[in-house]
Amino acid sequence: MKENKYDNNEFFEKYSSMLRSKEGLSGAGEWPALKQMLPEFNGKNVLDLGCGYGWHCVYAKMNGAISVTGIDISEKMLSKAKEKSTGMDIEYIRTPIEDYSYPQSKFDIVISSLAFHYIENLQDIFSKVNRTLKPDGNFVFSCEHPVFTSEGSQQWYADKSGKILHFPVDNYFCEGRCDALFLGEHVVKYHRTLTTYIKLLLKNGFEIQDFTEPSPTAEMLDKYAEMKDELRRPMMMIISAKKKTN
Repeated sequence: MKENKYDNNEFFEKYSSMLRSKEGLSGAGEWPALKQMLPEFNGKNVLDLGCGYGWHCVYAKMNGAISVTGIDISEKMLSKAKEKSTGMDIEYIRTPIEDYSYPQSKFDIVISSLAFHYIENLQDIFSKVNRTLKPDGNFVFSCEHPVFTSEGSQQWYADKSGKILHFPVDNYFCEGRCDALFLGEHVVKYHRTLTTYIKLLLKNGFEIQDFTEPSPTAEMLDKYAEMKDELRRPMMMIISAKKKTN
């Protein structure tokens, strides 16, 4: 099985204490931007890759999706997802994103939140997503920004007193595996340039519809003081694409 830190008890407890884990979509700094880029769910079949707690699955179902399938590698994540969507007709499948079957022309919408930076062969995933989408299907995903992944460690530089000085950006064009620190644990991630993300989408039959580098809203900055440092560098990006029809 692919790397699965989330079923480690200590790591999962740390993740569970994060704002986005406790508050759901309202505690995710990128949610207002992502929400604006999502297509209409009413009457649609939806696939969520790396669904985690299932927040986006629940949102899709509450907004009229006919069917929603969420896949995730973590048993603990899916247990939380099932708990939070009790009574909703949502199918959850425990499998790595790389190993899902991707049935041909099944879904109208494929979404993914902060999962693709864990994937080594993104070319293969984008090809499979295109296959599983119906004609004119929508593909919307967020992932860590290449500026955030470039240096590898993903840690702020601070002075001796602990005051943040800056965020490191280095070796931007050196793509590949990196050892990042997340919640105090070493986690394997994969750095790619923005050019690579865009070209992989174009190569695999997608048209780019929208792009954004989300930052916290003024309301979030007022409510959550810890988000102010997110204005100093882009941590994430969101891309909306559509399957091209021949």
